[in-house]
Amino acid sequence: MSKVYTVSKINSYIKMLISEDFLLKNISVSGEVSNCKYHGMGHIYFTLKDSEAAISVIMFSNYKKNLDFVLKDGMKIIVSGSLNVYEKNGTYNILAQAIEKSGIGDLYKRFLELKKELEDMGMFADEYKQALPVFSSRIGVVTSATGAAIQDILRVSKRKNPYVEIFLYPAIVQGEKAASSIARGIRSLDALDLDVIIVGRGGGSIEDLWAFNETAVANTIFNAKTPIISAVGHESDYTIADFVADKRAATPSMAADMAVMDYESFEEYMQRYSSRIEQLMLEKLFVVRNRLDMAKKDLLINSPTSKLEGYNNRLKEVKRSLYSALKYGIDKNKESLRVYIERLKGLSPLDKLSLGYAFVTDMEYNRINSVSELKSQEEILLSFSDGRVLAKVERIEKAEGGSDG
Repeated sequence: MSKVYTVSKINSYIKMLISEDFLLKNISVSGEVSNCKYHGMGHIYFTLKDSEAAISVIMFSNYKKNLDFVLKDGMKIIVSGSLNVYEKNGTYNILAQAIEKSGIGDLYKRFLELKKELEDMGMFADEYKQALPVFSSRIGVVTSATGAAIQDILRVSKRKNPYVEIFLYPAIVQGEKAASSIARGIRSLDALDLDVIIVGRGGGSIEDLWAFNETAVANTIFNAKTPIISAVGHESDYTIADFVADKRAATPSMAADMAVMDYESFEEYMQRYSSRIEQLMLEKLFVVRNRLDMAKKDLLINSPTSKLEGYNNRLKEVKRSLYSALKYGIDKNKESLRVYIERLKGLSPLDKLSLGYAFVTDMEYNRINSVSELKSQEEILLSFSDGRVLAKVERIEKAEGGSDG
């Protein structure tokens, strides 16, 4: 029986063989970049591939300073460095010390050509972009039913709004059938009259995400009547779907955050809005009441009834003034009349008669002022204050003392 070795011994031995191989200590390898990721610590991780094979590459941050361009999926490059074995899991990779461009990959070239073609057709134009509804409550999702994307979308959506409805179309998101599956999913959800549709998946290489670069998917997104958010891959990943969609989200989680209304914030907003409306109504009511009071006062002043009452009051004042004037005039005239009466009394024959005098007239009541007007045996009337006497002239005596028989 041959000698038995542990896994760690085998991996250690292989690492020793590779590390002592002069050729593998300083190699340059050409290929196409795929699944490139920039780590927060400054390291770069990606896959270098050709049409038949692939190998992992790591460029640590201390070598990154020599890189004068940003690595992107689809680039054709030449990597210089050394081959390294990771004993813990038996994998190997290239530790890159320098990277230079050598062109673009076939897939990336196809991506750029399709992007230019659709852009020239106007499919990326802003005038065709639909605004996302503010109060979305029915969200459609086209993605894998088992991937991390749907879990992230559900988690964020339920946290922001526990009442939101999620409609999942379980699409194939990778491989030959993926493009037609995604397009079919968009059309199916678009027919449900939803508020917004999220189309996407988690990150991957340019090959993994290629279904979202297909013309069929781009046309379906463009023709959909429902606003669509594209959420394909990670923040650095861009696909044709991102450019055609109404909005692009860097990740599925960010798409959910963009699509779903924050219910708690909405309640606070509505409470503030309601309070503001109530305050405005009270202010408006106060103004209207003041205007109404002023209108009532104006109406009271200018109304016929009010004017009639004013006229009546003025008439009463005029009556009082007229009465006072009349009374004053009457009193004054009474006093004058009294004076005249007293004067007349002094001139009145009756008053004279009351003093023992008599008023002498002939039988026809003609006044006799002098004895010369009398004749002997003539009948005369003597009027006293208390009656009259019929008399006959027996003798006439004149003042000079002469007599007339």
